[in-house]
Amino acid sequence: MKKIHLIGLSLLSSVLLSLSWPSNGFAPLIFIAFVPLFFVQDYIGNPETKNRKLSVFRLAYLSFLVWNILTTWWIWNSTGIGAIAAIMLNSLFMATTFWLFHLTRKKLYGNQGGMFLLLFYWLSWEYLHLNWDLNWPWLNLGHVFVTQHTWIQWYEYTGVPGGTIWVLLMNILAFNATKSALKFQSNKRQFYISVSAFLALWILPVVISMQMYSSYIETGKETEIVVVQPNVDPYNEQFELDPASVIERNLGLAASAMSPNTDFILSPESAIQEQIWEERMQSSKALKQMQEFVNQYPHVSYVIGASTFGIVPRGHEKDHAARKFLSADSYYYAYNTAFCIDSTNNYKLYHKSKLTPGVEMMPSWFFLRPLKNYAINLGGTFGTLKIDNEYRIFTNTHAGVSGAPLICYESVYGEFVTGFVRNGANIIFIITNDGWWGNTPGHKQHFDFSVLRAIETRRSIARSANTGISAFVDQRGDVYQKTPYWEKAVIRQKLRTNDRLTFYVKHGDYLSRAAVILTIIAFIAAVVRTFIKRRKTTVS
Repeated sequence: MKKIHLIGLSLLSSVLLSLSWPSNGFAPLIFIAFVPLFFVQDYIGNPETKNRKLSVFRLAYLSFLVWNILTTWWIWNSTGIGAIAAIMLNSLFMATTFWLFHLTRKKLYGNQGGMFLLLFYWLSWEYLHLNWDLNWPWLNLGHVFVTQHTWIQWYEYTGVPGGTIWVLLMNILAFNATKSALKFQSNKRQFYISVSAFLALWILPVVISMQMYSSYIETGKETEIVVVQPNVDPYNEQFELDPASVIERNLGLAASAMSPNTDFILSPESAIQEQIWEERMQSSKALKQMQEFVNQYPHVSYVIGASTFGIVPRGHEKDHAARKFLSADSYYYAYNTAFCIDSTNNYKLYHKSKLTPGVEMMPSWFFLRPLKNYAINLGGTFGTLKIDNEYRIFTNTHAGVSGAPLICYESVYGEFVTGFVRNGANIIFIITNDGWWGNTPGHKQHFDFSVLRAIETRRSIARSANTGISAFVDQRGDVYQKTPYWEKAVIRQKLRTNDRLTFYVKHGDYLSRAAVILTIIAFIAAVVRTFIKRRKTTVS
């Protein structure tokens, strides 16, 4: 096989991956997307291949780089040059994962078997990418089915990792079927077995999911929620409008849709433009403005986003999130905050805990610490933020409803969201500002992740996005009242709560943790085997 053919196969994989990706992709293409890249690996790893200069790593990097560019190019709209670094790094990590799988397969199986090893390596990579400082799990494979939510109702047992396993197993079976087809005359039986296994693995999970979908019944109490979409232009209005007028826009929209039965109102992330010091919240004009509105409706809880600040306690000046005042020898924290305001005059706060790399957080690794305050400004508070260490929930005691206040990027993390549910949340609120990406696939994909969280936790979701998409999602993942992008809007819906804990809520990413253990075992086994083989060669 010529080098140009290998490059072509690598690019074919990247195109298939891109064409399968939401929100406008055709998801079933994901089941064959890795097959061309598998042929590249299989050819280069074959001991009979004479060209030793061929590199699985380079070809895999090319494939994943093109995939990243075609699916997440929209990052450029908000981060500029930072988008290039994000795409190149993400592609590098993916290529490294595939290369390690390639080496392990060669060492343990002589490249004649062991395709299943990719399951362990890829799941481990996705798990790492959810839990380290450079987290960017946007392209985790299990996300691909957000537009086919009736296919994945079993995510309440497996979460997104179950979808990743499904994708990789289907690709391995498709690869085996294709190899058998190329040798059809000599091994017809193997071809029929491979094709049958591929079809069975496709059909069975879908049938099970369809049955789960049709038989699922919501039984919790109803709660009425109003969601506000103020549509404040983050590139212009957000910095020019008076903070009081921004709040008035939110309150006016909310008042136009409320009914006597409304329990919660949601406004988006950073809707309060005043910089609020948490030690002096009672003097905040914005909070007073909000409080006066809420006092007119004693049974309503208003959830809204803001940028807040707090003084660093003495002895904590070396905290990675601590910032020094320019004109004083003291330090402060900055937070991305969700407020819950009700007639008790007792403000409830939650500080965003899953921060956006490069925007709200720079890695705490020692060689990057000097860069901690040079994150990209996407409005509100930027630089390295202080996070909450608790899964705080907002409870409306009158309605008996407890909501998980997810801020923006946090809705991408399945296992993280389960912490709020285990802490008592029987419904989920998402407040976000996706206006920085413009009318691109970015805000659509971000919205789609809400569907996955609803299925995994079986919690209804109310989502308020500054410029859209705002909507309601029920416990099966069905979407209601999806708003247009870049328009002012307000919607009202009754959702049902749920107190039952799904298997996934109880156990989180257990499949990924098991994969990490198996990956370590496989890698050590490959190293040991290589060492033993070299030692035998030296002795002989």
